[in-house]
Amino acid sequence: MSVLTFLLVAIFPIAMAFAAANDLFTMRIPNVISLALIGGFVALAVLTRMPLETFGMHVVCALGVLLLTFALFAFNLLGGGDAKLMAAGALWMGSTQILPFIAFTTMFGGVLCLLILSYRRMVPADLLPLPGWAQRLHTAGGPVPYGIAIAASGLMVFPTTELFRMLSV
Repeated sequence: MSVLTFLLVAIFPIAMAFAAANDLFTMRIPNVISLALIGGFVALAVLTRMPLETFGMHVVCALGVLLLTFALFAFNLLGGGDAKLMAAGALWMGSTQILPFIAFTTMFGGVLCLLILSYRRMVPADLLPLPGWAQRLHTAGGPVPYGIAIAASGLMVFPTTELFRMLSV
């Protein structure tokens, strides 16, 4: 694998980890993360001469996820940054791993919600000098940094994708 190919592949785990950390500490996922994922994928597809049909299936998966997650956003069930991150992650998954990506995101999201609910119930926020991000997590009915679940799912599923396996040979 060339250095350029390695750097382009590294965009996915780095961007996902940064998105998770940023969502935890700020409750925001900057657009630049999703744009880096999209640009990295396109550059990698060009560099590896990905067949146009395969590239098209990756794009279709990403657009399908974008429609689904924006519907969730419209009903205030998911943040806009989460919706964009999920779609950008889906671009890297392709048609063979899109369902595991969605399934693991759902499962990790459920576990994350249970952990945050437990945290809100068990940690006496008014008695402890918690940093701002920990106070935000403690707000009853407050938002959940779902980018953590999306990133965890992406990092778990990515090594099983055709793209990753093709490059690791």
